[in-house]
Amino acid sequence: MRILVTGGAGFIGSHLCEYLLNQGNQVVCLDNFFTGQKRNIEPFLTNKNFELVEHNVTIPFDLKVDQIYNLACPASPIHYQKNPIETVRTNVLGAINCLDLSKKLGGVKVLQASTSEVYGDPAVHPQVETYNGNVNPIGPRACYDEGKRCAETLFFDYHREAKIPIKVVRIFNTYGPNMKKDDGRVVSNFIIQALRGDDITIYGSGEQTRSFCYVSDLILGLVKMMDFDGFSGPVNLGNPGEFTVKQLAEMVIEMTGSKSKIVYEPLPADDPKQRRPDIGLAKEKLDWAPKVQLAEGLEKTIAYFRKVN
Repeated sequence: MRILVTGGAGFIGSHLCEYLLNQGNQVVCLDNFFTGQKRNIEPFLTNKNFELVEHNVTIPFDLKVDQIYNLACPASPIHYQKNPIETVRTNVLGAINCLDLSKKLGGVKVLQASTSEVYGDPAVHPQVETYNGNVNPIGPRACYDEGKRCAETLFFDYHREAKIPIKVVRIFNTYGPNMKKDDGRVVSNFIIQALRGDDITIYGSGEQTRSFCYVSDLILGLVKMMDFDGFSGPVNLGNPGEFTVKQLAEMVIEMTGSKSKIVYEPLPADDPKQRRPDIGLAKEKLDWAPKVQLAEGLEKTIAYFRKVN
């Protein structure tokens, strides 16, 4: 198949492009490199089945493809808060442009990469797909949280009104090679600080929890969801193993052999205190569950950052 991946030069997008190419598909990567990195896709540029289109997803585009994965959007607070209006535009207009392209092509399947952030600072734990969330619509994170919620709305409205075959996945914290050093995500932050011997910065008490999914597990979930007919989602994709942020910092220090000390800073506004997916629906519908344990995934991610740091 000929498959479009918007945001294909990003962390998750580049892994998806690689997987799809390895399965014998033609891949069109659409990216404007706002947060994507050319380094992530350099190995594919000589592949005759790979095409790079430098384009902003907020501007309509016309491509002949058989499937669409919409992954285009800054996904870490440091990036999506840098230009919040553009983040909302990317979420909303990007979704509309992908859906309109699907409609123009006669209804090709289109997958929306949504996020666990649609649950906000959750009052239900673990988070299930039927939970409508606890999001502050006017807070500093709302450009991303509400932008993704609006994208989900658009996907289901296009599905109901125009019969577009949609797929909506809610991605929980994901980590692995190809993350940016300065993306502000907790795994990359801790690894970079540990490798440099800098203090490791924890925001808040460190008792807030997260669940960390290695990128290869996530990619299998995305592809399984795209290929499974009769189910539009939304579906949680994440690792249900739950760790405190302090536990993660201690693991990184031990695994890197670092002499870094942990320091504490105030917790940012609206930062979730608990985050863990209920993946019962993914198991039932997709026969999917993550296999890579945190220690194994961290080992691979640390090795990557040692190489590029």
